[in-house]
Amino acid sequence: MTLDLRNYLTVTLGYWAFTLTDGAIRMLVVLYFHQLGYSPFQVAMLFLFYEFFGIVTNLVGGWLAARLGLNVTMHLGMAMQVLALGMLMPTQWLSVPYVMFAQALSGIAKDLNKMSAKSSVKTLVPKGADARLFKWVAILTGSKNALKGVGFFLGAALLQTIGFQMALLVLALSLFAVTILTLLLLPDDLGKAKDKPKFTQVFSNNAAINWLSAARFFLFGARDVWFVVAVPVFMVGVLGWNFMQVGTFMAAWVIGYGVVQASAPSLLGLKQHAPGAGSAQVWALLLMLVPVGIALALAQGWDSGTVLVVGLLVFGVVFAINSALHSYLILAYADHDKVALKVGFYYMANAGGRLAGTVLSGWSYQQYGLEGCLWLSAGFVLAALLLSLRLPAGTEHAA
Repeated sequence: MTLDLRNYLTVTLGYWAFTLTDGAIRMLVVLYFHQLGYSPFQVAMLFLFYEFFGIVTNLVGGWLAARLGLNVTMHLGMAMQVLALGMLMPTQWLSVPYVMFAQALSGIAKDLNKMSAKSSVKTLVPKGADARLFKWVAILTGSKNALKGVGFFLGAALLQTIGFQMALLVLALSLFAVTILTLLLLPDDLGKAKDKPKFTQVFSNNAAINWLSAARFFLFGARDVWFVVAVPVFMVGVLGWNFMQVGTFMAAWVIGYGVVQASAPSLLGLKQHAPGAGSAQVWALLLMLVPVGIALALAQGWDSGTVLVVGLLVFGVVFAINSALHSYLILAYADHDKVALKVGFYYMANAGGRLAGTVLSGWSYQQYGLEGCLWLSAGFVLAALLLSLRLPAGTEHAA
C-alpha cells in the first residue's frame, strides 16, 4: 500500500466516523423536538445557525487549512463535534436559542471536516490523473453519504431504544476515539500551502469555480427545500409513520444515494475518462423533471405514500449523479497548491444553498404543503441548470 493510499484511507475513516454522528444528530433533533410539539418551521429554525455558520466556516476554513494544514482543520472539526454532542445532553437546558447555538458548533465542525477531507483528495492524487481523481472523490463522497443514511437510522434507533441523552453519549465517545486515531496517523503538513495565503485570496478569481459555486447553491437548496423538514414531518403527520419507519426510510434513501454517488464513474461509463460540464448540464435537466413529476402526481390525487416513496427514490439516483459530477469538477478546476481555498469557497456556496433550503423547507411546507416545496425545488434546479451553462467545456480551460 502506497503512502498516498494509506493517507486517503485514513482521511476516509475519519470522514466516515464524523458523518455517522452528523446524520444521527440531525435525526435525533428533528424527531425529538417534533415529539415535544414544535411546529415544522420551529424545527427548521433549530438548524438555522448550523447552516449559517457552515457558510462562514467554509470561507474561513479554507484559508486556515492552506496556512495550518488540512490535518489541523479536520481534527478541529471532529473535536468541536464531540463538544456539540455533549452540549445537548442536559435536556433541561434545551431551549431553542441553546439548541441553535449547539447546532452552530456542529455546523462549523461538519464543514471544517468536509472541506478538509475533500481537499486532501486533490493533494493525494498526482497532477493529470483526472480519472483517478473522479473515482477517489466519488468513492469518498458517496461512502460518506451512505454512512449519513446509516446515521439517520442510528439516530432514530438510539432515540427509540436508549433515549436522547444516552444516544448523544455513545456518539460522542465513539467520535472521540476515532479522532485520536486519525490524528496519530495523518502527516502534519497535509494540504498546507507552500506560501501563506492572504485572507482576501479566499474569494475565487476563477470564473469556472464561481459559476460552479453558484450552481451548487441552487442544487443543494433544491434537495433540502423538501427533504430536510417537509419529508419527515409529512411522513409522520400525514402518512402516519412512526419514528423508526421514518428513520429507516430516510437512512435507506441516503445510503442508496451514497452508493449511486460512489458508483458514478461506472454508471456514467467514465472509468478511464473524466466528465465535463456537459454532463452536469444534462443531469441537471433530468433532475428538474423529478420534483415536477411528483408534484403533478400528487395534484392528480394519486396515492401520496406511493408517489412520495417512488419519487424520492428516483430523485435520489439523479441527484447523486449531479452531486458526484459537481464534487469532481470543483477539484478539477482548483489548483493543487491552494485547493483548500477554492474548495472552501465552493462549499460556502453549498452551505448557503442548504441554509436557504432548510429555512424554506419549514416555511413552504407550513404555507403550501409538500406540493409547494416540490415546485420550489424544481425552480432551484432550473437556476442551477442555467448557471452551469456558463461552465467551460474542459477542465484545462477553467482558469
